[in-house]
Amino acid sequence: MRQAMILAAGRGERMRPLTDHIPKPLQCVHGKPLIVWQIEGLRAAGFTDLVINHAWLGEQIEALVGDGARFGVRVRWSREGVALGTAGGVATALHLLTEPEFLVVSADIFTGFWGFWGQTPPGVRPLPGSDPWGGLTPSDDAHLVLVDEPSVKTDFSLQDGRVIPAGQKALTYGNIGLFRRSFFATTEPGKTAELGPLLHQAVARGTVSGELFTGQWVNVGSADDLAHLNGTHNF
Repeated sequence: MRQAMILAAGRGERMRPLTDHIPKPLQCVHGKPLIVWQIEGLRAAGFTDLVINHAWLGEQIEALVGDGARFGVRVRWSREGVALGTAGGVATALHLLTEPEFLVVSADIFTGFWGFWGQTPPGVRPLPGSDPWGGLTPSDDAHLVLVDEPSVKTDFSLQDGRVIPAGQKALTYGNIGLFRRSFFATTEPGKTAELGPLLHQAVARGTVSGELFTGQWVNVGSADDLAHLNGTHNF
C-alpha cells in the first residue's frame, strides 16, 4: 500500500494577511485549494492512504477534506494544535503511518510532478537502474526529489542518482521525499523539530538517493507567488 503524509500545519507568515483567516493549504490556485491539488495528484500516483497534520486554522482544512472519500482517498488527521515543524510533525504522526516506507510532501507546493509518476519522460531523471518509488534500497534512508529553482535557497547536489552535499551545481529539495520509518527514530513525538538537519546528516552518511525534476514546481510561499500562479494557465 502506498502511504503519504501531507504537511499542512504551517502558519504561512510570509503570506499574511491572506493566511490570517484562511490557512495556507486552502489558498486557491485556479479556483482549487492547494491541498486539493496535492490530494488529487497523490491519488493519481497511487497514494490513496493519506495522513495530514494541521495546526493553524486546521479545523478549516479538516472540514474541507473530511475523511477524503469525496477525493477517492482515505485521510487520517494528526492534530498538533501548535505546529511541530517538518520532522516533529512526521514523528508525531508515526502511529498513523503504518508502512515501513512512506512519502512526505508539503501542502504548499504546486507541481506537475505527479503527472510523471512511474514514467521516464523528459524532465524526470530517476535513479539509474531502479525504481525508488517501488521501494528504497536496503542501504538508503530516503529518496528525494530535487529541483533547479533559482528563486529559492539551495540544499544539495546530485551525482549519479545520489544526493550529496551542495557543490558547484546546487539544487533545492522539492519537499517531496520517500522516507524509511527509521529516519525519524531519533525525533521525539510532540516536540518541535525540522527535517533539514536530519536530511543533511543522512546525506553526509551517504544514505540518500535522489532525482532531478525539471517540470513545473512552485513553492507557494508568498502572496506574490500565489498571484503569479493564478495569472498563468500552465497547470
